[in-house]
Amino acid sequence: MSQSSINDPSWLVIARSDLGLREIPGAQTAPKISGWLQKLGAWWRDDETPWCGVAVAAWMQQAGIPLPTHWYRAKGWLAWGYACRPTLGAVVVFEREGGGHVGLLVGYDDKRNALLVLGGNQGNCVSVRPFSTDRVLGYRWPSGGEAPTNALPYLASTQDFSKDEA
Repeated sequence: MSQSSINDPSWLVIARSDLGLREIPGAQTAPKISGWLQKLGAWWRDDETPWCGVAVAAWMQQAGIPLPTHWYRAKGWLAWGYACRPTLGAVVVFEREGGGHVGLLVGYDDKRNALLVLGGNQGNCVSVRPFSTDRVLGYRWPSGGEAPTNALPYLASTQDFSKDEA
């Protein structure tokens, strides 16, 4: 579902390498997520706390991109970089009951009714899931570079809209 190309932003390439990473239910924490939390200076160490912002921050940090002050909050990404159009690799912030959700835009579904987003804590793992455009709060691009203006790809998707990001 998630096609890559040589022109993909570095943070998206890094994020794709984590597809399938799962949190561990209960008291244990996935070692990679624990490592992200430590490198980011988080005051918590568990993967039971919503970690979508952690994943995006870890990918941006690995790509050498400065982070927002409140990288751990999905909606904190709305104050980062600058607003852009929907484009491959853009950070997309969503509304959800009880908070927000953040991930990286990878395309539209082939039915043209959903955004496909690569993110953490989507079904308790790093995955590409379809999201309703009705939930979008904003699209962001890192400061210091221009967002590309090429069209988003249309990718096959058989999943229903994501509702499992808490």
